[in-house]
Amino acid sequence: MIKKIVLGMILGIGILFAQAPFSGKIILLDQNATDPVYILPLKKYDKWLCEAELKNKKKIQFVSVKSMMQVAQHEPYFKKHGLLSAGIDKLYVQDFNTGRRIDATKAVYVFGSRITGPHGDDLIPFESETNAKLFMMKNGGTKILPFTKLSKGLIRYLDM
Repeated sequence: MIKKIVLGMILGIGILFAQAPFSGKIILLDQNATDPVYILPLKKYDKWLCEAELKNKKKIQFVSVKSMMQVAQHEPYFKKHGLLSAGIDKLYVQDFNTGRRIDATKAVYVFGSRITGPHGDDLIPFESETNAKLFMMKNGGTKILPFTKLSKGLIRYLDM
C-alpha cells in the first residue's frame, strides 16, 4: 500500500514538472527590455507578453501578438538585421483571461474587439474557442481566428 502511495506521488510530481514550461505566465526575462518592433517597455504590458524561442534556444519577447507576428512573418529581414540570431522554433502567447502560457499555433485569436493592445488594434489570444466567445460577448469582436489565418495582410491592416 505504501509503495503505491509513494509511486503515485512520484508520478504526480513528474507530471507537474513535465508541464512546467507550458504552465504559468510568460516570465519577463529582462526588466528593462523593450519590444523589438515598437520599442515599448515590456514590463508595462506584461499581460500582453508574447515570446519566440529560437532554434538556438534563445528567447525574444514581444509586447503583443501583432509585434511577434511582424517578426515571425518577416523572419529573413529580422535575421539580416541582427534581431534573430537563429530561426524561430516556437511561438508562445498568453491566454488573455487566465494569463496561461500557450503555444501560439494552438491558440485562437479574437479580431476586432473594443480592447486595444499596447500599440493599438491587436489580436487577443485564447486557449479555447469557448473562452474567446465569452470574451466577445463582453468586449465585442468580429471574428475568432486560428493561427493559420494570421496572414501578413491582416497584421499589416492591424498596424495601420
